[in-house]
Amino acid sequence: MFDIPRLGASLYVPATRPDLCAIAAGEKLAAVRSVIFCLEDAVAEAELPQAFANLQAALRLLHPRTGFLRFVRVRNPEILSAVLQLDGISALDGFVLPKVTEDNMDAYMRQIPASSPWWIMPTLETREVFQDSAMQSFAAYMDRAIWRERILSLRIGGNDLLALLRIRRPRGKTIYETPLGHIIARLATTFIPYGFALSAPVFEHFDDQETLAREVESDLNHGLIGKTAVHPDQVSLIEQHYRVSQEDLEVAQQILRPDAPGVFRLHQSMCEPATHRPWAQSMVEAARLFGCC
Repeated sequence: MFDIPRLGASLYVPATRPDLCAIAAGEKLAAVRSVIFCLEDAVAEAELPQAFANLQAALRLLHPRTGFLRFVRVRNPEILSAVLQLDGISALDGFVLPKVTEDNMDAYMRQIPASSPWWIMPTLETREVFQDSAMQSFAAYMDRAIWRERILSLRIGGNDLLALLRIRRPRGKTIYETPLGHIIARLATTFIPYGFALSAPVFEHFDDQETLAREVESDLNHGLIGKTAVHPDQVSLIEQHYRVSQEDLEVAQQILRPDAPGVFRLHQSMCEPATHRPWAQSMVEAARLFGCC
C-alpha cells in the first residue's frame, strides 16, 4: 500500500453526467483533489445502464495524475462486482461502499482481490449508526479485519441518516444543529481512537456559504478530516478552512521538536508534547497540503 493521501473536499459526480470523461481525465475541474463517481443515490434505477456506459468510457481515458484521486461509489456488493469487470478499472484509486454494516461488510470485501491496491471508504448511514453498541462492535470488527489497512476513511452519510429520522436539514443550520450533532460526536469518539479517519457529510445548499463555513469549522472541531462536496464551488471554500494559521504551525513545530521540554508555554497556552503531538502532526501535514493563512 502507498502512503495515505489526504482527500480534501471530495466532489460527488453522478456517473450519468455527459462530461464524465473530461472530469475523470482531469481536463475539467482541475483544481479538485478527489472525485467520487456515483452509481448509488444520485443515479435512478432506470439510469444505471447509461451510468455504466459513461463510467466505462471514462475509465478507458484514465491516466495517472499526481494529487488527483478517483473513486466509484457503488450501489451494493453486486454492483461492485460488475464494476470490477470494467476495462481500465485498475486506474481507479478505490471505492466508496454505501450503507455498510457489520452484516454486509464481508459481502463487499469478498469482491476485492487481496492483491489489489484499491482503497475503500465505507459509509456509515444506516439505522445501526444510532446504536452505540452496534458502532462499538463495528469499530472493533473493522480494526481486526485482514483488510483493515485498506480503509482510507469512513464517510458519514448525513442525508441518509436524516432521512431515517424523516427530516431534512433546514436552511441556515449546520448538521451539528440537527439531531445528528451528537451522533457525529459519538462517531468521532468511537472510531477515531481506533485510528480511523472520518469524513464529514455533504452540505446540500449551494447558495449558503456562510453556513457551510460554520459547518466546516465544526467538522474540524470534531476531528473530521475531509468533507463531501456536491458542487464544484464548495470545494475551494471547504479547503480554505483546512489551511493552518501561522501561529498554529509555529506551535505545532515547537511541540514536534526532538528536544521539546515536557511542558512549555507558547502564545499564552500550555503545550504538552506527550498529549499534543497527534494534533501537531496533523497541523504540519495540513499546512503542507493546504497552505497557511
